[in-house]
Amino acid sequence: MAAAVNQVHGFKPLAFPPRCHPHLDCKMIELSQSKFNFSCIHRSSSTPCLSHNSSNAEDDFSASPRIEIIVGHALPQVNALVVEVAMAMSTGVELERAPSGLGGAYFLHARNGRTIAVAKPVDEEPLAINNPKGFGGRMLGQPGMKSSIRIGETGARESAAYLLDHGGFSGVPPTALVKLSHFNFGLLKSGSDSGSNPSYKIASLQRFVNHDSDAGDLGPSSFSVTCVHRIGILDIRLMNLDRHAGNLLVRQENESYGLGKAELVPIDHGFCLPECLDNPYYEWQHWPQASLPFSEAEADYISSLDPFKDAELLRTHIPSIRESSVRVLILCTIFLKQAVAYGLCLVDIGEMMTRELLGGKEHCSSLENLCVAAKASLNMGLIDEDHHIAEADEVLIPRTFKNRHKAGGLMRSLSSPAPYNSNSQSISFADMGNEEWHSFLEAFQHLLPEAFEEKTSMCLAKHRLRTSCAF
Repeated sequence: MAAAVNQVHGFKPLAFPPRCHPHLDCKMIELSQSKFNFSCIHRSSSTPCLSHNSSNAEDDFSASPRIEIIVGHALPQVNALVVEVAMAMSTGVELERAPSGLGGAYFLHARNGRTIAVAKPVDEEPLAINNPKGFGGRMLGQPGMKSSIRIGETGARESAAYLLDHGGFSGVPPTALVKLSHFNFGLLKSGSDSGSNPSYKIASLQRFVNHDSDAGDLGPSSFSVTCVHRIGILDIRLMNLDRHAGNLLVRQENESYGLGKAELVPIDHGFCLPECLDNPYYEWQHWPQASLPFSEAEADYISSLDPFKDAELLRTHIPSIRESSVRVLILCTIFLKQAVAYGLCLVDIGEMMTRELLGGKEHCSSLENLCVAAKASLNMGLIDEDHHIAEADEVLIPRTFKNRHKAGGLMRSLSSPAPYNSNSQSISFADMGNEEWHSFLEAFQHLLPEAFEEKTSMCLAKHRLRTSCAF
């Protein structure tokens, strides 16, 4: 049975016969205006309320299965997805809990059994209070599995990844943050059928992607250079802390994996955009494609990125993401753009962003060291009125950096990284005022050429060593 969304966000049957819409696209929204009261799907532009206050509005919302868009209402593909989910919910289909993963996730199916979307309630994240897998107990807003990302805030980051994937360059499936009401939430939680009204949850909602496997089931030779590069570019921009093989879905092309034609689809972006610099994990860093130069099209895309416009996108559409995370996005995008302009490849950039294990101890990444030096230059008054790093014959700076006895002031030393102390405060930009933040960015960018030069020299030295050891 087809469905419409009524004035109070509920669903009611329509008089006309059902029609199958297996793949709604942007045009579907226009075509559906005569069949769906689409304007009545509530589109909230405010920060989602994650409290458990019982208001009349919430009681009214829970009277029947409904869906409300919190983040993503301006995106056509998101609207199409929500219409399709609304149609499915009106037929009384049940949610299917996903057996894998550490958090709660639910498949939403069409009446014909086709899977439409995956919903992940924020209160069922790993360590969250309502986690159904036995990994719960903490309240929303407390540090999560990654200390730089709070419990209950991964859903907003899932939406941010889709919002920032301009033109679908990296292939992130349509994703939204929604308020979802369904009978199954109460049943699955209590294990009984005693509830008469459905429970509502704030959840990320992502278009389900039909796939054959994930990247962990295949060798990297099955994937194209383009797929790997495009996903890597997104991961660098967002400082993805958890890009493992399991969240790279594989879709077969031309019945062959052996020719590097399998398509990769990136999912699970809840551990992106940390509130401070953290240690990212990039599975592709170990793949040969990451060592190849960027194509002209990829370099052009990176050059076209505007970190400050992207920051405004987040502030406008997802205000629940904190300013400290927005600044991490700005910093990482600047780092990516200048590294590519200097000629570095994906693996070089990834190595400079990840922490190093030396002697069984974790050491600060090159990116963290650069930020320490940039902050030090501000604190020591090394920035002149024109925001340039002043020349100095001898500068006292953190031990992760060399003194340099000539004009130019500071240079990163990659040869002696400082041990990372997990008990110390991570590098955060939350406490900086706007003027200090922009001065920091100026100092940071002036340090980059020397850091990239040193990285290039190290790469050449490693290449010569490999060549000399070849038989």
